[in-house]
Amino acid sequence: MSVILAFAGSNSSSSINYALVKYTVSLIEDHDLNLLNMVNYPFTMFSEDAEKEDGYSNSLKELYSEIQEADGLIISVNEHNGGQSAYFKNLVDWLSRLDRGFVKDAKILLMSTSPGKRGAIGSLERTEKMMTRFGAEITATFSLPSFKENFDTEEGITDQELAAQHQQALKQFLSKI
Repeated sequence: MSVILAFAGSNSSSSINYALVKYTVSLIEDHDLNLLNMVNYPFTMFSEDAEKEDGYSNSLKELYSEIQEADGLIISVNEHNGGQSAYFKNLVDWLSRLDRGFVKDAKILLMSTSPGKRGAIGSLERTEKMMTRFGAEITATFSLPSFKENFDTEEGITDQELAAQHQQALKQFLSKI
């Protein structure tokens, strides 16, 4: 049985990307699932001074270990001003300093959503490039535009075409792990 680690690239308590990840995980059977809420993973802003003075936090080491133990990752990234959130970029900065190959050979389903019509596609594209640079294999991507119009907490993705695209991306990811 494969182990899947799932989280959003947001530390917001009302993260719509976390809602998308939580929904996605609810569709998976026959795998060990580990869903993380990043609200519980605060990290100081990366700097070489902080790294030298304080080293790596236990939270960072724990997250790194969970990434290493997983057979696949499901990540949904949010977008701030057309790019990755400062939280997610900072998280990647810390992880890559701990081990530059922190996602080497990792199979990733990369998703994004936003209230806007582009569905945080800019952040998704930047994250895909960054993660492949660190050795990850992005097995599938999915972007959900206009979150409030296309997602319901009870039903999930309400637009049939988008729901089918999501299912296909999930199926492709699961076939690789």
